[in-house]
Amino acid sequence: MMDETLKMLKELTEAKGTSGFEHEVRDVMKRYIAPYADEMTTDRLGSLIAKQNGTDEAGPKIMVAGHLDEVGFMVTQVDDQGFVRFQTVGGWWEQVMLAQRVTIVTEKGDVVGVIGSKPPHILTPESRKKPTDIKDMYIDIAASNKEEAYEWGVKPGCQIVPYSEFTVMNNEKMLMCKAFDNRIGCAIAIEVLKQLKDVPHANTVYGVGTVQEEVGLRGAKTAAYAIQPDIGFAVDTGIPGDTPGVTAKDALSKLGEGPQIIIYDASMVPHTGLRDFVLQVADEEGIPYQLDSVARGGTDSGSIHLTANGVPALSITIATRYLHTHTTMIHRDDFEHAVKLVVEVIKRLDRQTYENIVF
Repeated sequence: MMDETLKMLKELTEAKGTSGFEHEVRDVMKRYIAPYADEMTTDRLGSLIAKQNGTDEAGPKIMVAGHLDEVGFMVTQVDDQGFVRFQTVGGWWEQVMLAQRVTIVTEKGDVVGVIGSKPPHILTPESRKKPTDIKDMYIDIAASNKEEAYEWGVKPGCQIVPYSEFTVMNNEKMLMCKAFDNRIGCAIAIEVLKQLKDVPHANTVYGVGTVQEEVGLRGAKTAAYAIQPDIGFAVDTGIPGDTPGVTAKDALSKLGEGPQIIIYDASMVPHTGLRDFVLQVADEEGIPYQLDSVARGGTDSGSIHLTANGVPALSITIATRYLHTHTTMIHRDDFEHAVKLVVEVIKRLDRQTYENIVF
């Protein structure tokens, strides 16, 4: 039996929305966050901005951003036999793609396909040892020829979305589906506004679903320019180190041991005053957390913190297994603790506290 939170996560993650095609996900997030917002807007790239007023109009403006888009693919060509050629949208590793089911979203409806390549039986022994290159893959939609594929609406420019149903595991704290990267961040933004709705606080809070994060943190840039926030939180997914073959040199965090506070990534060094304030709140409230760093990659904080004359920003992430594959996995406690942490931080912020943190 699914509770309301699980229903929300199921709808968010099963919605289809690669970079540049986020409208379906945006509609789901808008429906869930609207009851807790005083104003709803969308910037011209498509990012959703839900504004919630606090008790002090002069208080800090706080941006809590999760990105709407997921990694996926795009149709680039349909050959004469009806097989679909494609390119990646976002970062993929070839080894996790083959034989996976996908959904091609067309103007005439969804078309199911599977990613294929040469069978191993006809490969040379040397070729079998190497991952198949993306350029040698195709998507089989069972079309007889190009004309039939076009009749179904499959043509260059269509988005291609990984297929994976939302699943509550036998350990009911563990949740599995596509696109936790980063629908879990969108869910955190929704829950933060929900929990703050009837709580007096001296801030204006913006729950934001940004677009095109996976292709360069683009929507966060335009949304932050629209908001001009005083503080920015990117809520996203992060790398765990609790699966076979991963050592502490690779990644430190474990599922279920609290949200990750990112002390460094390739897109940003967080504002140390804000970082220390968040850690202080977590310690005082007894909220578990994990410190982590990411040598490569980044989050929407990378764009937010460079807006206008600078925005103190921090990334708070959820350890997620199997990122940038068809199937991702999180621990529900990490989600709930991340929400609690952001809520408690916002409750303690006001104009004077902000000035003390930043200056």
